[in-house]
Amino acid sequence: MHILRQVGQIRQIKQIGQTRHFAQTSRHSQVLRVLGLESSCDDTAAAIVTSSGEILSETNRHQHAIHSQHGGIVPGLAANHHLMNMPLVVHETLKAAGLQISDLDAIAVTRGPGLPASLAVCMSAGKTLAAVHEKPLIGVHHMEAHALMARMGAEDKVQFPYLCLLISGGHTLTLVVHDINEYTMIGTTRDDSIGEAFDKVARELQIPWIDAQIGGGAGPALEQCALAGDPTRFPLPVPMDKADSAGSPDFSFSGLKTRIKRMREQALFDPLCAQDQADVAAAFQMTAAKHLRKKTVLAFRRARELLQGQPLSCLVASGGVASNLAVRQVLAGLAAKEGVELVCPPPSLCTDNGVMIAWAGIERLRRGLLDPYTIDFIQRWPLEDLKQMGYTKRTSSF
Repeated sequence: MHILRQVGQIRQIKQIGQTRHFAQTSRHSQVLRVLGLESSCDDTAAAIVTSSGEILSETNRHQHAIHSQHGGIVPGLAANHHLMNMPLVVHETLKAAGLQISDLDAIAVTRGPGLPASLAVCMSAGKTLAAVHEKPLIGVHHMEAHALMARMGAEDKVQFPYLCLLISGGHTLTLVVHDINEYTMIGTTRDDSIGEAFDKVARELQIPWIDAQIGGGAGPALEQCALAGDPTRFPLPVPMDKADSAGSPDFSFSGLKTRIKRMREQALFDPLCAQDQADVAAAFQMTAAKHLRKKTVLAFRRARELLQGQPLSCLVASGGVASNLAVRQVLAGLAAKEGVELVCPPPSLCTDNGVMIAWAGIERLRRGLLDPYTIDFIQRWPLEDLKQMGYTKRTSSF
């Protein structure tokens, strides 16, 4: 049996591969430091975050230039570059923080959902580091990390329960966040995610990707292009606005994407004309934001019915598309009308990053929600399944 004494906690590890148990001591107020690793899609990222919400260091190796020439993420290429980048990302993150693995309290790693080969890279790295250095391992649900990101440094404002709109390249859904590990999904996309729709429309409009260290990709490129556009020149129908679907809290972006594709095929606009390009981009962005607003109104109604009078503390918008300023403006107006505040992570923390994994790790570590070294990645993983996975929630906390 290994006995680890750090940050006022006695961590008893019965044997590698078994769940570790925490016994609290009187030094519970010390700050925790967690390393988070992320490689679920095309970003190789690591960060060290404290339980007080301080980012000690972070590193992110993007692959925008690699995938932009293919018009989308190529899984094999993404995994190969994760393998090359992960050791460097971990090394740079530790060096920037001036820390060793021995100085950390736990290692958190994205367990899923995501691209299998990409997930395998961060899972292998995180499990190996945790096992060799006898540190607690925390497998993080990627969507939980996005949902909790707004709480970092703002736990007094973003209190449970709250409504979360998670809008990214892989997901579009509304959640009631009851607590760590406890979520109720209200609406989800019936087809494409909003981030995927942004990317595909950018491709139809032949908008070059932004290859920036922070905020790059097809979606941000479309947002930038739309700044010069007139959203009323090419009016687009708001999805699911007819009687048979208007009352559903679900989302749909496939029809909107297809409508723009047909407009291009019918030569209703010229993607090589800068003004046409900007006007269609602006019309798409405005229509997508309207669709988000309508469905989030329904989500507020369902959430309040579910909570039976318990108030929501705020509306959180997270995920890559939450960095879109036009979308934020629409959601801020909705939140004000609903009597709550819109809370979003900084734009650089809306996209996939190591900080959100480290912070989710801290949230779970404080509840004693840990994993054995034998865990594997989960490619498809409904967020509501977290509560059913056999974790033991402890009354004591860090």
